[in-house]
Amino acid sequence: MSRVELLATGGTISCRWVDGSLRATATGADILATAPVPSGREVTVTDVATRPGFAWEWPELVGLVRQVRRALSSGDVAGVVVTHGTDTMEETSFLTALAHDDPRPVVFTGAQRPFDHPAADGPANLAQALLIAGHPAARDRGVLLAFDGLAYAARGVAKADTLSTRGFAAPGRGPVLRVAGERVLPLAPPRRPPSITLDPSTSALPRVDVIPLYAGADTTLLDAAVAAGARGLVLAAFGAGNANPPLVKAVRGCGLPVLVCSRVPAGPVLPLYGGGGGADLAEAGAVGGEDLSPWQGRMLLAAALAAAPDSPEHLLRHWLSSSAAP
Repeated sequence: MSRVELLATGGTISCRWVDGSLRATATGADILATAPVPSGREVTVTDVATRPGFAWEWPELVGLVRQVRRALSSGDVAGVVVTHGTDTMEETSFLTALAHDDPRPVVFTGAQRPFDHPAADGPANLAQALLIAGHPAARDRGVLLAFDGLAYAARGVAKADTLSTRGFAAPGRGPVLRVAGERVLPLAPPRRPPSITLDPSTSALPRVDVIPLYAGADTTLLDAAVAAGARGLVLAAFGAGNANPPLVKAVRGCGLPVLVCSRVPAGPVLPLYGGGGGADLAEAGAVGGEDLSPWQGRMLLAAALAAAPDSPEHLLRHWLSSSAAP
């Protein structure tokens, strides 16, 4: 018998229709009661929060990381499952992955249909997550996101559809596990990414803002982020990591660490182009974010700033090089 701890945090999987809108109201015990628990699993439940994914802020995110650490402090826990809102699951799961340094799996899941939907997808997703969390094939893979019969590594996973029950994908990467009945089938070799040590007493991470790039973009948003007290910036850049001449000039003069990610769903950023492109950004001191989305890049930069406030760029480069695919 494998014991799995379920950390319930809300999201659509816990939502009911109340006065014409969806409200997160179902507890972890409520959700678990609807799921066919796999044989060989003993499940304990902790209600961490009951809120939609779009309502999470830094203190709650860091608090969840602490809750995962607490759950794994028990030697008889085989793994942890976190139910969470799908809107920000790709960000929360990745932040959790950055701080996760245990071989036991942490598996995020949720639903696209609410708790009281006549064909709710939450029960099957939860059952599969519970199966994966206690399965040997999930060990040494870090944090996973299980949805609709597939499990993805936290790094690179993204919400791919607003409403479909196949709500997630990993552009350019693909899933790492598949669930077939009560079997867990590996689709890729186990690989646990490096972790970043966060102070357990941390209540919030430094402010990092994402600056979107679009045709004709000027420095208004970047300047506003700096004025608002941002400690770091992420560019949601064009193509393989390009900006434009005014933005490059602003990056050079802003005095903040800048991580360059792409607004394109798949593929790495590379310093290829001059004239305001990625080569100029690299020359200005920006760090290329490989194939991280801007949203996951924000989590990485915030964690780096918290862990190494005096040298976040060094930690960024080390983490990115250490986690690169072999």
